[in-house]
Amino acid sequence: MLTIPDLKEKQILFINTSDSGGDKKIRFENDHIVYEVDGKVENRASSQKTLAVFIIGNISITTGFLQKSLRNAVSIFFMTTNLRVYGVLGASAEANYLLREKQYDTGLPKELEIAKGIVLNKYKNQATLLKERGEKHLSVFRDVDVSISNAKDFNILLGIEGNFSKNFFKAYFDGINWWRREPRTKQDIPNLLLDIGYTLLFNLVDTFLRLHGFDTYKGVYHKLFFARKSLVCDMVEPMRCIIDKQLLKSYNLKQVDRKDFTCSKGMYSLKINKNKKYLKIFTAALMERREDMYKYVQGYYRHTMDSKKYKQPEFIIN
Repeated sequence: MLTIPDLKEKQILFINTSDSGGDKKIRFENDHIVYEVDGKVENRASSQKTLAVFIIGNISITTGFLQKSLRNAVSIFFMTTNLRVYGVLGASAEANYLLREKQYDTGLPKELEIAKGIVLNKYKNQATLLKERGEKHLSVFRDVDVSISNAKDFNILLGIEGNFSKNFFKAYFDGINWWRREPRTKQDIPNLLLDIGYTLLFNLVDTFLRLHGFDTYKGVYHKLFFARKSLVCDMVEPMRCIIDKQLLKSYNLKQVDRKDFTCSKGMYSLKINKNKKYLKIFTAALMERREDMYKYVQGYYRHTMDSKKYKQPEFIIN
């Protein structure tokens, strides 16, 4: 299992094959991951210091490279030029059957208790961000924590979470011409950028969970649904504020430029040559908190294995 000292040395690689033409290839050379264009080495990185590789666009890859990636616990994510993940080859500890037994043996009362903890954690982090913007913004969160604690079932909890999240977005992003949160619709630039940031967050958390041996499809708050990694959806909820905070920061620093985007039929998209800019912005924010994120997943692992000895973890935004 990945240790905290090991994690501190790890990096995430992005290979954007849309940057130039030619024949692109990725391979291993000794213990290094090598990226080539037309047989010429463009870049290289130590596999021992690599946690994951995100490949954007088309590339030549061999089964030998895939085998060695798994052996070195390097997860590979395949993305379209629009930054949509369409395939994953992830390092994992699938043999941890004791953990998976614990996951599936958790009863509904315990699941509701854990779900309340996740939602309450998300609420606290959103409240922290609003407090940074001034006390007046906190009025939208009056008595939410009490409502979460008193929720009798998952549907009520979902309603509470949906309502306070809607109010959070409206208050927190009121200075960037915010309308409403619309996942995957790409109706405006803020929603498109949140989708990109949340996707990176989702896949990084998925990597951490798989390294512990979790069945990432078996969630607690998010229930079993075909092809949905419900546990990852659970775990990212308190961490979404990392992306929210970075998006507002990027607007305040004038990093977001409307000229970086195109709009067709009411849907925004990033210009291909601008992918790297926004990937760097969100990846830097995530890597700054990677140790805390990993500790949160590790804490959840310990709580799942022995809830009497280990309390449910909490992710603190600041």
